Amino acid sequence: MKIFRQIINRIKLNLTSINKVKVKDIAVFARQFHAMLNAGVTLIHCLNILGQQTENLILREAIEKIYEDVQKGFALSDAMGKHRDIFPELFINMVDAGEVSGNLDTIMDRMASHYEKEAKLQTKIRDAAIYPIILALVSSAVVVFMLTAILPSFVNMFESSGVNLPVPTLVLLRISNGLRQHWYFFIIVLFVVILIVDKYANTDIGKKKLDELKLRVPILRNTIIIISASRFARTLSILLSSGIPLLTAMDIISKVIGNRVLSDGLLNVKEDLRKGFDLSGSVQRLNLLPPMVNAMIRIGEESGSLDEIMKKTADFYDYEVEAAMQRLTALLEPLMIIIMAVIIGFLIIAMYLPMIDMIKTI
Repeated sequence: MKIFRQIINRIKLNLTSINKVKVKDIAVFARQFHAMLNAGVTLIHCLNILGQQTENLILREAIEKIYEDVQKGFALSDAMGKHRDIFPELFINMVDAGEVSGNLDTIMDRMASHYEKEAKLQTKIRDAAIYPIILALVSSAVVVFMLTAILPSFVNMFESSGVNLPVPTLVLLRISNGLRQHWYFFIIVLFVVILIVDKYANTDIGKKKLDELKLRVPILRNTIIIISASRFARTLSILLSSGIPLLTAMDIISKVIGNRVLSDGLLNVKEDLRKGFDLSGSVQRLNLLPPMVNAMIRIGEESGSLDEIMKKTADFYDYEVEAAMQRLTALLEPLMIIIMAVIIGFLIIAMYLPMIDMIKTI
């Protein structure tokens, strides 16, 4: 019963998170905030308007609470800091920098551009994953159909022939009988496995192990590194151009990089910087970002324009991300087709092996 309750709670959690705050919502929020601040609207009035017109219910509720806190005298960054489950760490720190420097409108413009690009990146990743997922679901449906609908029609013929069934056919027959007679057991097992994997993947150890596994898969490694390089360069450029200290910037980037292995590595880079090492050498020792990133960092450090160099680097890798996603999709499509062909081919061979023996007997 405990397992069933966990499954039901997980389903409820997924249903309630449908309206969760997405990167696109943050981008729209920042863009609208910048437009109003740039037009001379006061901060309080901006929050009041945004609280009324924001479509996402969770974000609207957070804005309304921030509006109340700012009216009470809280700084905007402090009020947003109470909603770290909604507003990213980068966003809160940038708002804090904007309040200190007095250019909050410029900060909002940078944040809008940043999260618009991040939303596009997530869309590209999601689009690249759609085809393999659909192909995997179709393949699974075909396999189940063959085992439960087609294979049983051969059973009587096999039994009446008296031919000894080969091992592959016997295995398929047992699986087929199990699916038809105890289908509910397979569904329960599937849900339990999904629940256990999901629970483990949401732990710190599980996330790190999963990210380590991704970096070990040749097809994924290059794409993940390029995406991380784009995020690293773009975020570092925004933070440095807004006056955020380099040590603080590395701490923030480690939280938004999107991979636990890289995140831990960037924290090591932060410690190297604290000890007096330069950024380019520390990133090079990390050995998890492309060599071009190290070279561009070195140029930026020598020229004293690291923020501008990182912006150009981010623009370059934004194009590289799109090319990498296209290459990944191009590799996954034939790979999934081959896997599907092998599985279905095995099923067909296992079903027709007894027929070949029957023909030989005749």
